[in-house]
Formats: sequence, C-alpha cells, structure tokens
Amino acid sequence: MILQRSLIAVLVGGLGALAAVPDAHAQALPTPIQLVSGLDLECYRTPGPSMEAHVALTHLNPVMQELNFPAHQVVIKELAQTCVPVRKNNAFIPPEALSVIRHIDFACFRIEAEPLAAPVQIKLTHLNPLLAGLPSHRVWLERPAQLCLPMAKNDKPVPPEVLPLVGFIDLECYETDPDPHPSFTRSLAQLNPQLTGIPQHLMTLDGPRRQLCVPVRKGMQGEWQQIPADTLKLIRWIDLEKFEAQPSVFIAPVPVTLHHLNPFFAGRPSVPVVLQEANSLLVPVAKNDRIPPNGAP
Repeated sequence: MILQRSLIAVLVGGLGALAAVPDAHAQALPTPIQLVSGLDLECYRTPGPSMEAHVALTHLNPVMQELNFPAHQVVIKELAQTCVPVRKNNAFIPPEALSVIRHIDFACFRIEAEPLAAPVQIKLTHLNPLLAGLPSHRVWLERPAQLCLPMAKNDKPVPPEVLPLVGFIDLECYETDPDPHPSFTRSLAQLNPQLTGIPQHLMTLDGPRRQLCVPVRKGMQGEWQQIPADTLKLIRWIDLEKFEAQPSVFIAPVPVTLHHLNPFFAGRPSVPVVLQEANSLLVPVAKNDRIPPNGAP
C-alpha cells in the first residue's frame, strides 16, 4: 500500500510531461524510432488471477486510426504473461532510449472482446536493427486477445523521471492470421535492473501463431484517460509483434511481485508471479510502411 501511494503521488505530480522535471535532473527524451526500435520484451508464462475489469479502449497509433478501428469494450480476465525488457545479441541501444526501456515491464491479461467484423490486413516491417534482414510480411488481425498493462516490480518504484512515460503504455494484442515467417534465434540479456541475475540465454522464435500488440488509451471519446502530450507523441508509435519460442526457455525460478503503474488501476492489489518459463518475444515493427519519426513527432 505504501508503494502504491508513492506511485500515485509521483504520477499526479508528474503528469504535465517529462519536460516538467527540473533541468538539473531532466530526462532526455528519445525520439520515437530510438525508443521503439530498441524495445524487445521477453514474455514469461505467469498464470494468475482474473481482474474482471470492464474497460473501453481507443487506438492511439496513426495507422489504426486511419484504418478506422473503433473504440470498443473489453473485459480484462486472468493474467497470462509477464513481459520484461531484453537486449538482443548485446546490441547497442541509445542511452536516451535505454534509460526508459529498462523500466518497461508488462503484465499481459487475457481479454474478452468481440472479434473484428472482417480480418484486417496490415504489412509489418521489422524495426530492430538485428532483425533488419528479415522480410516484411503481412498479418490479418482477427480479434483482441490480450491487454498488456505497465507494472513496477517488488518494492522498487520506477524512477520519477521516466514514470510519466512508462506508466501510460497500454498495449492491446490481436490474434492474427500471419504470412509465413522464417525462424530466428537471438541471445537475450535482461535490461531491468532487478533481473540482471537472470543469465543470458538463446531463444529460437518460430511457429505460425503470432500476435500484434498496439498502443491504446482507456476510455471512449469524451471519457479518455488524459495522457501527457510528450508521452503520447512517443507511445503512439509502439507496435510489437509477438513470436512464440520454439521451444520455451526455462530458467531458475525468479519470484516477482507486480504493482500497477497506470493511474486507471493504481488501486488494484499487487500480483505475485514467478518467472521461469519464457515462451515468447515481443519485437518492434512498423505498420504499412509508417516508420516512427527520428525527430520531434
């Protein structure tokens, strides 16, 4: 409860934008392409309790808006996965982006929602430099399947200079009917300061089942959750494709307690999980050739 009160206080004090932080401790913002292209998240199977929460979701990404994806209602059900930031093959990540990415952690919950009236075709292009040689490919979005909510871990609050950014990243993941994609293997190293004890390991990604996770805002028009302008300009470009591990990677069990960051759920109880079976990887993609800006959005 003390941690939750401290998180709420920091959020309330920092909602103007990251630029409101005093100059002596100002957080240098990455560009959208710096943030998104370095954002890879390893997802662990962590079955947990159901939230039984009804929320309305509105799309933030420009492509989803141009495709006229409507606002829609979902029911947040049981916890399915916990996703944590990783570095692939020891690749360089710009410091401005790394200072944010290392604190992006998600709890991904199964959701109940109406399927799309008809599948929607989207072209995806890999953004991470280590996947640049893999082909662009198409997926057909079919139905919402998960909602990934931002989390803090254990008794360590997210640094206040990045909290107004990471606390508003919510991703809705759609089941897709995808084009074939070549398998790939990468070495993964943990970026979150609390998980650096997990040894670096290889993961092979393959299989026909994939999801596309896109940024959303909670609430219908007129009831939208207010997101700071500087934050919105960045998070609206976060699109991640989820590939399944073949096979899952097992590590020594790591107990973690998750605490909600988004103000919408700040009063919800914490959730204990155990990281042991890594079963998928979220990698950054661009949709329909709309590359995130490399300057002011």
